[in-house]
Amino acid sequence: MHTYRVLIIGSGFGGQCAAVNLLKAGIDDFRLLERRDFFGGTWCQNTYPGAAVDVPSPLYSLSFAPYRWTQMFAGQAELHRYTEYVAERFGLRERVELQANVERIEWDDTQKRWAVHAGAKGTFYAQFVINASGPLSQPVIPHFPGQERFRGKTFHTNNWDHSYDYRGKRVAIIGSGASAAQVIPAIAPDVEHLHVFQRTPHWVLPRADRTFGVFQRWLLGLKPAYKLLRWLLYWQFETRVIAFKYSRPAVHLVQRQALRFLKRQVPDPQMQRKLTPDFTIGCKRVLVSSTYYPALTRPNVTLHSREQGIAALDETGILTADGQHVDVDLIVWSTGYDATDGVISYPVSGKNGVQLRDVWAQFPRAYLGTSLPDFPNLFIVTGPNTGIGHTSALFIIESQMNYILDCIRTLQAKGLRSIEVRPEAERTYTQMIHREMERTVWKTGGCHSWYQSKSGHVIAIFPGFSFSFYRLTRALKPADHILS
Repeated sequence: MHTYRVLIIGSGFGGQCAAVNLLKAGIDDFRLLERRDFFGGTWCQNTYPGAAVDVPSPLYSLSFAPYRWTQMFAGQAELHRYTEYVAERFGLRERVELQANVERIEWDDTQKRWAVHAGAKGTFYAQFVINASGPLSQPVIPHFPGQERFRGKTFHTNNWDHSYDYRGKRVAIIGSGASAAQVIPAIAPDVEHLHVFQRTPHWVLPRADRTFGVFQRWLLGLKPAYKLLRWLLYWQFETRVIAFKYSRPAVHLVQRQALRFLKRQVPDPQMQRKLTPDFTIGCKRVLVSSTYYPALTRPNVTLHSREQGIAALDETGILTADGQHVDVDLIVWSTGYDATDGVISYPVSGKNGVQLRDVWAQFPRAYLGTSLPDFPNLFIVTGPNTGIGHTSALFIIESQMNYILDCIRTLQAKGLRSIEVRPEAERTYTQMIHREMERTVWKTGGCHSWYQSKSGHVIAIFPGFSFSFYRLTRALKPADHILS
């Protein structure tokens, strides 16, 4: 029998952050369960050409694991190395169970513990479960008529097939979001022709990237210098919320900057119209790239707008809505993830057989985006309304750890076994979140985005400053919880 005090589902940055915080709290009776055959999360799985972070690396890193980055916006390979560095530094490799795909979890109220069923790896038991599978882990591929007939190669950006040589081939990229904006400039020079199928255009701002020199990297190795840089970057990015939530003049100023950037990089007025969104900047994820627009203007790249979108597939390519046939050898699905309704992909059974899918039938919700009534000792990293559209997601993850560790320590101090949030506390918190969301561009900006669940509620984003979330999670409120 595999029995632990804590089980962590997922070994990406969320899982790593949870593991290290447990170790720092003196809790070493835990195990990480990773469904893949390698340690690490997003930046080990997403290896598509051009993959990189869109938040400055010194800020997009764990506060307890500074690193001598080689550039301001790290590419996938360096982020992978950083993951390896964290794993080695804190001895996490010997604490992970690979190829442990969680199929379902069930709460046993008699034993006050969770049973975690992980397929061929068997059943694991733990007093606490921390779900850190992440919101960007379930790829979505839309269905089109005739899709099964296509004889060429297809794959999602999340699972790039490096054994396939795309050079000199006719390639279609389906989607024009964050991943597509990185793939397109990376492969466009090497393909015969690239067809980009854009459902809706995105706002784009330039990427102020830079390579760190030897002296600058030496400075990054000094804790005071690293902390100062993180502090400066944090406040620079934190001010973006003012535009997204509190100041319409500010958001329109940023939108005018984006329009100027578009016109500067794309001289053709017709192309400009294709690439100009009809919603307020920030409503969807803002793309940060200085190479995306130039790639779209290459002679071997064709941009297909919604009116020229996909009607069906056949053996040799794509039939468009305006009657064209596009011959392609490779289709790359850059169509995103089930990041809201599918934030937890496996069935979860709580007290008295309560099913998470039923609780979330209307829309996903959680107290501090982390815990739920009727699901004791279960914590969700990057749960509902914990996403952050303006700064580093890792700041939010570390804030959640304050709350999670406080819950565990409180039970330990009182000699108790379980903790769950009271229904009225979760309800009050959720009402506050969606009341605050009404004032934001994510709700009123005139778009439909992956930030929203099927209900129309904005689920992926926290509607305010990240330091506000930090304050909410800084200390446990015992009155909001049931301890037993």
